[in-house]
Amino acid sequence: MMKKIFNYIMAGGMVLSVFSCQKKFVDLEPTAMFTDAVYFKQPSDFKAYTTSFYGYYSSKDNKWFSLMPTWSFGNMDNGSDLSANANGNGTDLGQGIIAVVSTDNRYDFSWIRTANILLSKAATYAGTGDISQYVGEAYFFRAFSYFGLLKTFGGVPIATTVLDVNSPELQEPRNSRYEVVNQILSDLDSAIAKLPTEQLIPAGDKGRVSKWAAQAYKAQVELYEATWEKYVGQDPDGDGTSIGAGKTGYDAGNKTKYLTDAVALCQSVMDNGGYELWNKNNVGSMANSSSWYLFNLEDAGSNPGGFDKTSNKEFILYTEYDFTNKQSRLNISWTSWQLYPSRKFVDMPVCTDGLPIDKSPLFQGYHSVGDEFKSRDLRLLNYLYGSAIPPTGGNLVYGSLGASGYGNAKYAVYGYGTRRTDNTESANLPVIRLAEVYLTYAEALVELNGTITDAQLNASINKLRSRAGVASLTNALATTNGLDMKTEIRRERGVELYREGKRFDDLKRWGILEAALNPSRLGMVVGGANYPTEFKTASSTGADSVIAARYTAGSYRFGEEDAETSAGKLKCVVIDSKQNHTVARKHYLYPLPLQQLNLNSKLLQNPGY
Repeated sequence: MMKKIFNYIMAGGMVLSVFSCQKKFVDLEPTAMFTDAVYFKQPSDFKAYTTSFYGYYSSKDNKWFSLMPTWSFGNMDNGSDLSANANGNGTDLGQGIIAVVSTDNRYDFSWIRTANILLSKAATYAGTGDISQYVGEAYFFRAFSYFGLLKTFGGVPIATTVLDVNSPELQEPRNSRYEVVNQILSDLDSAIAKLPTEQLIPAGDKGRVSKWAAQAYKAQVELYEATWEKYVGQDPDGDGTSIGAGKTGYDAGNKTKYLTDAVALCQSVMDNGGYELWNKNNVGSMANSSSWYLFNLEDAGSNPGGFDKTSNKEFILYTEYDFTNKQSRLNISWTSWQLYPSRKFVDMPVCTDGLPIDKSPLFQGYHSVGDEFKSRDLRLLNYLYGSAIPPTGGNLVYGSLGASGYGNAKYAVYGYGTRRTDNTESANLPVIRLAEVYLTYAEALVELNGTITDAQLNASINKLRSRAGVASLTNALATTNGLDMKTEIRRERGVELYREGKRFDDLKRWGILEAALNPSRLGMVVGGANYPTEFKTASSTGADSVIAARYTAGSYRFGEEDAETSAGKLKCVVIDSKQNHTVARKHYLYPLPLQQLNLNSKLLQNPGY
């Protein structure tokens, strides 16, 4: 008897499921008659089925991916080195307290099965209409799912056919990460060959995956894997295959191959995609705050320039929201402005002369609140305060808004006009935007060649620096000031993609997870006798004197800690102490859940767990 589409099977540790798509499908005939035999007969069937790829999980699931990703505060780099409070999310990796659990909803193959069903039906499709776009989407989302699994668990079993409860594949060992990467890249090549360009996607279908989105995503995968293989190596992955050159699917030449292809793919998107940075800083009413309004762009009433979503040509792959038809149903503004940045992030953006704060004569120190923001990168002010104007004050009381001494305005809609009522926000959520393509391009070039030309910098990250109101990065600037180009490009990535869910992945693939996450998360500089601030000054006896009106020291349970700053070692408030952090090599990957190991005895656990 033929299985119905609305089937849900647990088999061999893989969740096998197909989700309902649109209500209009059910209207074709009674639900009980809705089977494979009467479906997948025309292009509209395939198109309707692919809408399940664009569904999303509840933010409570806190998954590493959702097809497509939804607003989730757990995906905003909480607990990373750039976040001074975890806000209840992300602390397991941020503090190195990952535990082996019975079940983990991230170990999920349901979307892979969903894609495999469409691909199997496409193989026997006898209709006359073109279904290539929908086949391309299935390949893309299968790759998307496998990349999420790879980043979380390493090598996992590969399934490219529709399995049932008796399929022997359900009792196979894990494939190596290199085999999984090969499968991802193969699927993305198939997607690229079949997907339409952005220009050919009708207005009513905007938000669907384009050829350029698949190219940008493939470049992202290749940069991730090339740098992982270069800086991390093979030891965290417990797929059970041999080590070194004999590891299944491993090819030492892939690093160069991947980086070369990533550069070419980024160049293709940059040259042909028709995308452009959303830079409205030349509009006086926008007050140099493009990097704030971009992330809460709704209708013309969402910003003083009267711009709506049709003006945004920067987002390449995104989840689309609409105030009338698809609101977020999450309290984005209220929550996101409590995601305080760390001392490390606030010190990261350069000054307007293009130099880091420890090199720039423009940096004005920390004596008065607001000094450290003067002559700085506009992204720092836009992301933290939704303004290009430095703050002039604030009190340090742990538990109040701005517990680290700083706010967060990225994604938060407040301060302009009458913002949307809580839980009705409907700004689009970027998955890949042109800014990231520029960053991928520049980093891949430096990793590939050890150098990058000024022309290549101008074609990529200097466009981001221009929007940020800082001088261009050039080879002369780097040489004269003793800057390392790779470090500066990584700096750009950290600043531009702040709270966009990229930070943990970057720390892993650069091989610096432990070094970045084990130190304390610090807040504002409070200084002391030798460095008076608005929070502390020198008393007549020379001891530190707390200015009680501005600083409630006792409310910070971890107290203060010396931190290296551009002004030397200075006392800062501690938000999350290094005493709580035990990040280790094993944490580059999560453990496989125990339920999966029990269901399939051939699955091996990742090392260290």
